Amino acid sequence: MSGQWDEGPARGDDAPGALTADGANGGTPGAPGAAVPPPRAGGRAEARRAAQGKAAQDKGGAAQGAPPAGGGRAAARAAARKPKRNVKKIVAWSAAGALVLLAGTGGLIYFKLNGNIKSFDADAIAKDRPPEAQADADGNKPVNLLLIGSDSRGKNNSDLGGGEDGGARSDTTILLHVYADHKHAVGISIPRNAMVAIPPCKLPSGKWTKGENSNLFNAAFSVGGSDAGNPACTQNTVETLTGIRVDHTIVVDFQGFSAMTKAVDGVDVCLPEDIHERDLNEKLPSKGAVVLKKGPQKVEGQQALDYVRLRHGLGDGSDIGRMKRQQAFIGSLATKIKKEGLSPTTLLPLANAATSSLTVDPGLDSADKLLNFGLSLRNIDLHDLKFVTLPWRYRTVDKNIDIVQADAKKLWATLKSDQTIDGQNATGEQPAEAASPTAPASSAPTGPAAAAHTAAASSPLASDTANKNIRVSVYTGTTAGGMAGKAAEQLKAAKFTANAVGRADNLKYTTTMVQYGSGQKANAEKVAAVFPGAIVEPGSSAGVTVIVGKDFATANGGATSPGATTGGPAAPSTPASPESLPGSLVSDARSADDNICDNTTYGSGG
Repeated sequence: MSGQWDEGPARGDDAPGALTADGANGGTPGAPGAAVPPPRAGGRAEARRAAQGKAAQDKGGAAQGAPPAGGGRAAARAAARKPKRNVKKIVAWSAAGALVLLAGTGGLIYFKLNGNIKSFDADAIAKDRPPEAQADADGNKPVNLLLIGSDSRGKNNSDLGGGEDGGARSDTTILLHVYADHKHAVGISIPRNAMVAIPPCKLPSGKWTKGENSNLFNAAFSVGGSDAGNPACTQNTVETLTGIRVDHTIVVDFQGFSAMTKAVDGVDVCLPEDIHERDLNEKLPSKGAVVLKKGPQKVEGQQALDYVRLRHGLGDGSDIGRMKRQQAFIGSLATKIKKEGLSPTTLLPLANAATSSLTVDPGLDSADKLLNFGLSLRNIDLHDLKFVTLPWRYRTVDKNIDIVQADAKKLWATLKSDQTIDGQNATGEQPAEAASPTAPASSAPTGPAAAAHTAAASSPLASDTANKNIRVSVYTGTTAGGMAGKAAEQLKAAKFTANAVGRADNLKYTTTMVQYGSGQKANAEKVAAVFPGAIVEPGSSAGVTVIVGKDFATANGGATSPGATTGGPAAPSTPASPESLPGSLVSDARSADDNICDNTTYGSGG
């Protein structure tokens, strides 16, 4: 969650504020989670507490049993706090993860949670949007989830690090791409101070803005100036930036984040240096006490907020280092959930706290919808949950950030093609198969001048039930009508899963081609057995692709017109393979199961 106390969208400067002692853990000195000294005087929150204490004395003096002067409300809460019960509690980054485990706990729970959930106006979502991803024959479809951490000053958020000015800002924004196989996901952190185009957005009054060619990314969430923020405007901005359709948006505020981290009994984090009070509030006159210790520790509540919002005192003091710590925090949280397991009886308080602080898109506006969405994510392995930061560079004219557009476009193209950042096929298509004993030798040449792979050289077809796991996209490469459909039917008769897609890049193929992606050669050779004389060769996309040629049309009664034009724009023979991502982006990626002490800072001098 980027931003320091009272930090707005203006040029990355920090405004005054204060650290509260709320959320500091009791325990043995030096032990993880041990209590830390309360903050020294300074900042708005401390001033408010002092003023409230004075008002209470003016009305009759301190109440009997009140905490000592200087302790404030946080100390009073700590004194009244009962010992923690020895019960495992789990929390997900979003309420979706919590609700997954509430199935079967009864309609009353759903009724209560449904009453908590707030959604934003569907009419505020732009009408001119990127196309929705299409499901394949088995229903595999990628999902793009926009996660927004809001620093809204509404409700009790100001006591957790917010200021007294109104409005809300997107403290953290992560675009989570869940691949079509629903076994891989990658979160893209978008710097709050990146300069981007902000499209027209709907105001609370119902009017629409004209949009801006260039502004800070987190300014989109502030459009309209309401305490609830403008998540629809941020969603519109992300879609404009990426060319990717956002399927769902979830916003969580400070209060919700704090409550959820307390519900899990803290999250394990790690820091390379001690963090002092002035690192959190630069207006303090001295360095102050240590509020977060060097090394591994457990944080919750205010301390957890301090960790994910911390900028100064580590690395170069930039948002880049802060985003690395946010990624580490989410990974640690996911690891804890995976290791400790989930129980409906312990999740109700958590889900109640989470949904009370959530704002979602209309597609997730009920407990049932959140549950179904959460269930769809249950098979993602920790190692296959990755985090990267949008390619960026420092600007020379100010302290903000420019997006490296050439590299960013490669990243968006990689997501659209459902390729993981390390080059895996995550489309949900068939896994690579080793060549069977009856398959043709892999050493055979495979170019246009290569010898054909025919049915006589392949394994039996209709009797091979394993063919159903091989998915084939069929394109027409001839002027004869209906050939892709006929080819798809023949493949289905041989037990393959086939789909007629459309026209190839041209309609002048004389010979049927069977193209294959990485690891798919054996499958392609099995497919080629359906088309005697077909040429098998490497292709530019994952899976197996058939381009029907004139030879197939002639054998199946199709009339062709040599040299005929396409009569319209031609579809590519296969989807374009995305360009390789920059090596630095791939090597800097974080997995959810990485060591919590690794890769948590950037640069130096901050």
